Amino acid sequence: MEGSDYKVRLEIFEGPLDLLLYLIKKDEVDIQNVSISRITGQYLKYIETFRLLNIDLAAEFIVMAANLMYLKSRTLLPRQEQPPEEDAEEDDPRWELIRQLIEYKKFKDAANFLSLKEIEQEDTFALKSEQPEVDETPAPLAEVSIFDLIRAFQNVLKRFEESHDLGDIVDDRYTVSDKLEMLLTRFQPGESAPFDTLFADAATKAEVIVTFLAVLELMKMNQFVLRQGELFGRIELERKDQGAPLPPMDEVLDDLELTG
Repeated sequence: MEGSDYKVRLEIFEGPLDLLLYLIKKDEVDIQNVSISRITGQYLKYIETFRLLNIDLAAEFIVMAANLMYLKSRTLLPRQEQPPEEDAEEDDPRWELIRQLIEYKKFKDAANFLSLKEIEQEDTFALKSEQPEVDETPAPLAEVSIFDLIRAFQNVLKRFEESHDLGDIVDDRYTVSDKLEMLLTRFQPGESAPFDTLFADAATKAEVIVTFLAVLELMKMNQFVLRQGELFGRIELERKDQGAPLPPMDEVLDDLELTG
């Protein structure tokens, strides 16, 4: 079963500017020094992965892809061959995008700051005991963004393709529903495992894809959470101790919208 048999609808996506900021942060470069050629290539790889997984993308992602390709083409043109537009008077066609990213990052940072303040206030009380108890429980791992997750999947898929002969004919035995049931059986509440180990026994590229789609579905169902100990670090899959009540399996499978 290929990704085209299953339509993924997620509500955990942010926007294309979030993806660009993520790529810039991953490359550890300043926004004003971003390479349009490099970031365009990375962005298009993400779009291609979204399409491989048959993920419903907002039109703004496609519009940004077209804009990046246009900017890349302009950076390759000699100055005298630049298009006769008002913004072509600028020396660097990147500046409009850079201004958008800087402005967007300001609002995003402000929103994150206010969100942290809200969390801090939730733990603040007017009256406190004279000797407050010290919580020695280690801080939980940070939850993984969708872009980190797609990046981890890209790495898994790349390693699989490098270590397997994709020309071999292998029976594709699994569907998303099969893998969903297998993951629920494999992980008891509170148990976890490294994300990349989920694909260790995969025999085909299609099996890698449906396993990943099952993980996404279980995240939507509030049964699993993905965490990582450090930025861009190894990702852990954990089944929640108290996830949302799991509906009857036949209802879950009906909701998967499988077509084959």
